[in-house]
Amino acid sequence: MQAPHRFAIRVYYEDTDFSGVVYHASYLRFLERGRTEFLRALGIGHRSIFAGADGESLHFVVRAMSIEFIKPALMDDSLWVETSIETLGGASVEMSQAILRDAEPPLIKAKVRIGMASQGKARRIPPLILNKLKGEASPP
Repeated sequence: MQAPHRFAIRVYYEDTDFSGVVYHASYLRFLERGRTEFLRALGIGHRSIFAGADGESLHFVVRAMSIEFIKPALMDDSLWVETSIETLGGASVEMSQAILRDAEPPLIKAKVRIGMASQGKARRIPPLILNKLKGEASPP
């Protein structure tokens, strides 16, 4: 099993509520950036698949997500978003994500299931993208 992909995030004022604590919805953006950079590191670019580089114009969609908020992040914190594939099917990918600060236990844990869509309809993951994801996936 590959080590999780890590992406650095800095907490800005705009990410926090009035008390300097990260607003809960900001974590969704952090997790999305982590998934996007994970895919980019595998050679899967959103612009390319949206433009139809593999035939049909496609995009990733979040099908399901669960988040466990364990400990708050604060303004100016330097964080890591870790992303890894848990399971890979022909039409969806289940990922584990965590947001970390320094050597502390995770601040946030998330499970995310993504799929692909075109013109509002679910699609199977094209073989070229599936093969790139398989290089990172753990066995079922």
